[in-house]
Amino acid sequence: MRFIESPGTDPYFNLALEQYVFDSFDRSDTYFMLWQNDNAVIIGKNQNTMAEVNQTYIRDHRVSVVRRLSGGGAVYHDLGNVNFTFIADRGNTEGFDFSVFCIPVVKALAALGVKAEIQGRNDMTIDGKKFSGNAQYVKQNRIMHHGTLMFDSDLSSMRQALAAPKDKMDSRGVQSARSLVTNIKPYLAEDIAVTEFISILRNFMFTEHQLKEYSLSSEDLRAVNALRSSVYDTWEWNYGYSPPCKIVKERRVEGCGKLQAHMNVEDGQIREIMFYGDYFGSADSRELQKRLIGRKMREDDLRQALNGIDISRYFFHMDLDTFLSIILQ
Repeated sequence: MRFIESPGTDPYFNLALEQYVFDSFDRSDTYFMLWQNDNAVIIGKNQNTMAEVNQTYIRDHRVSVVRRLSGGGAVYHDLGNVNFTFIADRGNTEGFDFSVFCIPVVKALAALGVKAEIQGRNDMTIDGKKFSGNAQYVKQNRIMHHGTLMFDSDLSSMRQALAAPKDKMDSRGVQSARSLVTNIKPYLAEDIAVTEFISILRNFMFTEHQLKEYSLSSEDLRAVNALRSSVYDTWEWNYGYSPPCKIVKERRVEGCGKLQAHMNVEDGQIREIMFYGDYFGSADSRELQKRLIGRKMREDDLRQALNGIDISRYFFHMDLDTFLSIILQ
């Protein structure tokens, strides 16, 4: 088994690195990776991004949003969290057997005096509280298993980043199940930093599985960065890939009244939009609807569509910033 360490904490790069190793490295070897991400929400492949994240919070706190190759639910990453990845031939593993890859982590934690358990379909828990979510991607009998290890994550930030607005949404995407969560750190006998935890886990795996370290070459890094730019750092992958959904946004604006925006969104683009409410306006809002059809659900694209438009003509006492916040947040 070979060990690969990411050179940084950029979430776009790290997910591209996983795919690059999965697609390009020698299949006769098994690979183990430990890595960390700066603040990010990682979306499952089959999820609707808009249904999973709090757009206002992630914008204001500069939280990255990245879609991964595997299914499952959305998870929050920060530098108090450690991620691990196994890449191997599927062999005789039937279905999605998560325990095969979770057992080494449970054993490593036991060596630290922490009693962890594999629970449910894809979780690891301590005292019944989830500290690790796991997911798998399978292609051509090759499997990538990855999971989170919440060591000292900011649980408040996690809850806020994953708290999607309570809009009315009918989505074909798979929504995340919320669970009681905890960090590993409070259960340790000694107070250690996350860097020391990573070192202990790394050393355990080297001893237990006779790992051999692989150093990424300059060619590897160029290929990963190219994949990062072409896929993982694109709106089309992280938002546009989302399945079709129907969304109703609603807000009451002082001096204007209540505005409801009913939207059908597909591939991250507005396919239909209608406005309802008890608002006042001197212009027909259907003119706005025509401008917004086909536009991406992102601020720069909507601003471009509405360039030169006086929103207050359609909705009295409302400005463009307020209107866009209703549509997007």
